[in-house]
Amino acid sequence: MLIALIDRAGEIVSRHELLELVWRNVVVDEAGVRVHMASLRRALGDGRDGARYIVNVAGRGYSFVAPIIRSDPDPPPPAPAASRTHLSTGRVPPPPRSLIGREALVSSLSELLLARRFISIVGPGGIGKTTVAAAIVQRLRTEFDDENVVFVDFGAVSEGTLVPGTVVSAAGCMIGGADPVAELLTFVADKRLLIVFDSCEHLVDPTSLLAGELFQRAPGVHLLVTSRESLRVEGETVHLLSPLAYPADEFPTASEALATPAVQLFMDRAVFSGVHEELTDIDAPVVSEICRRTEGIALAIELAASRVGTYGIRGVASLLASNVELRLVGRRNVVPRHRTLEAMLDWSFILLAENEQRILCRLSVFAGFFTMEAACAVASDEKGPDHGEVATILGNLVDKSLIRVHPSGEAIYYRLLDTTRAYAVSKLTHAGESDTIAERHARYFATLFKVIALEPGAYIDIGRHALHLGNVRKALEWSFSHAESRAIGVELAAEAAPLFLGLWLLAECQHWSHLALGVTESTSETAEREVRLLEALAVSSMHTSGNTQEVRDAIERGLNLSEADGNGLPQLRLLAGLNLFLTRLGDFEGGLAAARRCGAIAGRSGTPSDRVIAEWMLAAAHHVAGNQGAAVDHCERGFKLEADIGRLEINLFGYDHHLRAELALARSLWLRGSPETACRLVLEAMNEAARSSLPGDYSMAAAHGVPVLLWSGNTEESADHIERLIAQTEKHSLKSHAAAAWALKGELLLMLGESLAGVETLREALRMLYREKFHMVVPGAARALADGFAQRGQYHEAQTMIHDATSSAERMGQKFWLPDLYRTQGEINLKAPSPDIEAAEQAFRVSIKLAGEQGAIGWELKAAIPLARLLIVRERAADASALLTQIYEAHSEKGGTTDIEEAKSILGSLR
Repeated sequence: MLIALIDRAGEIVSRHELLELVWRNVVVDEAGVRVHMASLRRALGDGRDGARYIVNVAGRGYSFVAPIIRSDPDPPPPAPAASRTHLSTGRVPPPPRSLIGREALVSSLSELLLARRFISIVGPGGIGKTTVAAAIVQRLRTEFDDENVVFVDFGAVSEGTLVPGTVVSAAGCMIGGADPVAELLTFVADKRLLIVFDSCEHLVDPTSLLAGELFQRAPGVHLLVTSRESLRVEGETVHLLSPLAYPADEFPTASEALATPAVQLFMDRAVFSGVHEELTDIDAPVVSEICRRTEGIALAIELAASRVGTYGIRGVASLLASNVELRLVGRRNVVPRHRTLEAMLDWSFILLAENEQRILCRLSVFAGFFTMEAACAVASDEKGPDHGEVATILGNLVDKSLIRVHPSGEAIYYRLLDTTRAYAVSKLTHAGESDTIAERHARYFATLFKVIALEPGAYIDIGRHALHLGNVRKALEWSFSHAESRAIGVELAAEAAPLFLGLWLLAECQHWSHLALGVTESTSETAEREVRLLEALAVSSMHTSGNTQEVRDAIERGLNLSEADGNGLPQLRLLAGLNLFLTRLGDFEGGLAAARRCGAIAGRSGTPSDRVIAEWMLAAAHHVAGNQGAAVDHCERGFKLEADIGRLEINLFGYDHHLRAELALARSLWLRGSPETACRLVLEAMNEAARSSLPGDYSMAAAHGVPVLLWSGNTEESADHIERLIAQTEKHSLKSHAAAAWALKGELLLMLGESLAGVETLREALRMLYREKFHMVVPGAARALADGFAQRGQYHEAQTMIHDATSSAERMGQKFWLPDLYRTQGEINLKAPSPDIEAAEQAFRVSIKLAGEQGAIGWELKAAIPLARLLIVRERAADASALLTQIYEAHSEKGGTTDIEEAKSILGSLR
């Protein structure tokens, strides 16, 4: 046994290997091995006076760690220790079969190691530190001969006093003195060596002392260290090993997923579990989610991939969703601490001091990122460590790669890897502290958001609070699942609602607002908090569920409470919501009345920002109510007031009201005869909105800006923005604007001569618009569909559709749409197999009259052109010229639309 161990001094010899070497062909059980090993240790005096010869490595075997002097029967004269050249090295792990995602890193670290001599690869367990180190050794084979590479696996060493002897043994240094460090330094002083210290985290102090001595006193030695924390000695260059990258897109294609190293590793290891199929586009998002859940940790990815042959890709995803990843067993030919994630984390956990273990478990309550302040508030209490000690321990846990640092702007955030958090959660539960810490966590975030005091609609800096989102969700879930803690949930739901709205998490906002309002019915919550919840419910429901009665009820209830409370700002916001709600329903007069109420409140408050909001709301309301001159006046007054106080970012009910005012101004200017300016403004507004973080901004801008381009005959730029609008609304489930987008698409197809596709698209769009109660744009879509029927020769359907649309608009008081509806009615009368000339002329004249009452010169011209052509055919050229000249000259801009060009052509032919 002694010979077998000495032949492989510094290495681990398993019990199985000992049985083969010592008792070949003899039946001896492992208990017998232990008996003989105990006898050998007694014979050697192992353990007496601190002497150590044989180390038992739990679960792996035995290692001889004492210095060795080898002698021949007739030994030659001994050479000085410093001149010996042959090294009996420790066993270097074989290089990985395929190095995935680390090729460039291995190359750069190899060069850095040659230049700086001392590199530490630091990172959490399982991330691939040893793999990278082995690859670096392989890369540097040409720089260091095999006999000049010393690999020391400190995972096999449990006591710091054994560190020098382990390195001496691995290096093959023959010493006879009492100081192994001095002998080792003498031995390597004139040699060019590569020494690898692997897995040093549990022996940081002794390995750091030895590494520092080697770097300072052996200039030919290059040190490569792997550890979960840096050694922090002079000369050390630390490389923090990052996780393998995985797809950022939630739904990547197979080629996009395979472009990332995490997915490449997963599929590479899946082959060895019996899977030989190529990754498909269907499975690519599932594999990407597996890699995302394992957070790019190589060991976790390999363990998950090893089960694909048994469970399939989707089966493995289900396992991970059930938090089974900690117990998945990997390869048997690796060290025990790398066979499961749980074993790996056990290894890290037992190296922590008791107070570090306690704090780590408490920090597992955080879902995602947290601040130092949050950690101190949640992890410390009157019986435990104070805030200062928590901060110190948090720093220690960062050093040990158990917690990661995440700078964000000027703030510093921290987070546990998901696997570490799951492990620590189980420890926290076992300690019986789960509910206590969860309540402290929920109270902290309720207090935090009350201090932050996010205002509904003030989303300009919402991104800097986004990292709290995971913790807010968790705190809400816990609070509402415990009856005695629901009051905390109500407070947090009200204070954090702007966060959900600002990040456009509408369904979540609707869910938490519903829950909180259900609780407030039986509690004495303040009116202000209930108003915030009602507003949040109305905003989120309007965008997710459409223009429902629930939205109106929430707005009206909120208005009643805020009027009783006398608080003007909530009233302004809720009136803005009522204005939007009624406008979307097609009640343009009701929307104008809500805007006027807003103006009255702003007049009483006297604040410039309130007056700006009121002016812009009045502008948008007058525009759709058919008062284009008033719309332009209110827009210009609002922009002038804003210029005096600076740009305002006012987001009310999911929309930027500065943007809404720009669109109202552009549309009104087009109607009032400035089409070139109007088109320029809508293109600028849509491009600006496309850069907004709120999806609702671009959807609104395009839904109401593209019509200006279509009115002008600009099909090319209309097509671009319509496709972007469809993609945006489908991505974010903006159902109302999705319906409007398809209506615009149908109208565009008709303008391009694709009448069949246009008619079918408009039919479906109208069904969507009615379903969402987005009656604001129904008349425009119905007008386009009637025109499409006429293009296809379906004159009865065309006349029925335009008659119903006109009657509905008159009944609902939608004066805005009437000029265009009557114009189309006249054109359909002319296209019929038996044209009704008189009815057509009458419809054109009604259109011009109604457009004139609105101050909508642009729509006057649209009706005047077909009327002028009709008059010319009826030999009334003078009447045609007089009519067209007057309207054409009223345009302040003589370009920018196909209508103006057509009017020029007709007038030119008449002259």
